Amino acid sequence: MNTLDTRDPTFSEAFARLCARGSDEDEAPVREAAARIVADVRARGDAALLDLTERFDGWRPPTADGLRAGPAEFAAAYRALPAAGRKALALAAKRITAFHEREIDAEVRPYREKSGARLAQVTRPLARVGLYVPGGTARYPSTVLMTAIPAKVAGVEDVVAVTPAVKPQDAGGATGKVDLWTLAACHVAGVSALYKVGGAQAIAALAYGTATIPAVDKICGPGNAYVAAAKRLVFGQVDIDMIAGPTEVAVVAAGDASPAEAASDLLAQAEHDVRAVAVLFTPSRALATAVAAEVDRQLEELPRRDIARRSVDERGAIVVTKNVAEAVRLADRFAPEHLALLVPQAEKWVAKVSRAGAIFVGHHTPEAVGDYVAGPSHVLPTAGTARFASPLSVATFRRRMSVLQLSAAALAEVAPAVDALATAEGLEAHARAVRVRVQKAQAPRARKAAARSAPRTRKAARR
Repeated sequence: MNTLDTRDPTFSEAFARLCARGSDEDEAPVREAAARIVADVRARGDAALLDLTERFDGWRPPTADGLRAGPAEFAAAYRALPAAGRKALALAAKRITAFHEREIDAEVRPYREKSGARLAQVTRPLARVGLYVPGGTARYPSTVLMTAIPAKVAGVEDVVAVTPAVKPQDAGGATGKVDLWTLAACHVAGVSALYKVGGAQAIAALAYGTATIPAVDKICGPGNAYVAAAKRLVFGQVDIDMIAGPTEVAVVAAGDASPAEAASDLLAQAEHDVRAVAVLFTPSRALATAVAAEVDRQLEELPRRDIARRSVDERGAIVVTKNVAEAVRLADRFAPEHLALLVPQAEKWVAKVSRAGAIFVGHHTPEAVGDYVAGPSHVLPTAGTARFASPLSVATFRRRMSVLQLSAAALAEVAPAVDALATAEGLEAHARAVRVRVQKAQAPRARKAAARSAPRTRKAARR
């Protein structure tokens, strides 16, 4: 692993390069390929989906209906799992639901001003959302739970998922096969339908709709570079949760931390992807050396060691700092997806962190627990976007609406200001829209005033 030291005169430049990690979807060939696929699906719908599924996934159902799996398949897959598997899914679902049910909508309770204006902000669930679940040779039932359950808690009625089927050569010749765990997770999470389509073509189908796949209001969930590029392309036609890049972790470890624990946290991310980023921040040179050795030792025991080794060799780093405070400060500047605090009194350092997707506090909170059963969604901002982005949550699937109701008196009170601002902007119709109402409200009072003054005028004339 590349080692940086804050005492080195070249540290600032080297650390800036480390922080500037990007995503594959930024690369021109990926963007261009995704754009061609999105345009094809938008133009040809199901026909394009069938052609692209055959091209990329190696199978083609007789009709587009063969791309769909529904509740009956989900339930059958759930029953086919071993008891331990069903129990694990149920526990994860229970904990994820319990956490997200505690979220509070960012509503503004109705309040009334003295003039009679009544103002509020309310939230409503989206009608239909689409979830991208990575598939093919991998299985990610946890992604189904971590996206679908917050959506259901938010009140979304129709939650659909897309995932690439396992390629025939990897499924013993079977075509259109989706991993049982993924289907079972759809059963537990209440997914309406799953479509066996992956890549940029799946994103395009969700965004624009086809005869088989309904268009959605929002697309959520992580995917490869082509999925990320396609999400960026269709944003505006639909909403998206975020542009998800390769996964990443920053581990802040004091000198007394366990090298084995720190190394295991780094490798838990590195085994995902050769472009995953794993960074250790520590004030201890001895620990830095011990963790590097432990990473090498543990790598030999991992089934996915080739992937993990490339990740740590090409994208991993160790940053040696002056003290724990500097380590935390630099980790916060790095703005990681996952931040693990392996330091004494770890909870006290949380207040010093403002830029991370999720913080894992103390030695008994490995990041892997957050991936599966802790409760908060594991869909988190990557590539430094934790500077401004937030984890997926119930709020992801709800939209806000402002509610305005003014009385005649309230309108009259603000009318001069509206008139002045509208006139300044050259928008006469805006000003008139207010004037006509104020004049209408004032007309009865004017008539009454005229009626009261009329008898006195006639009496004065007789005298």
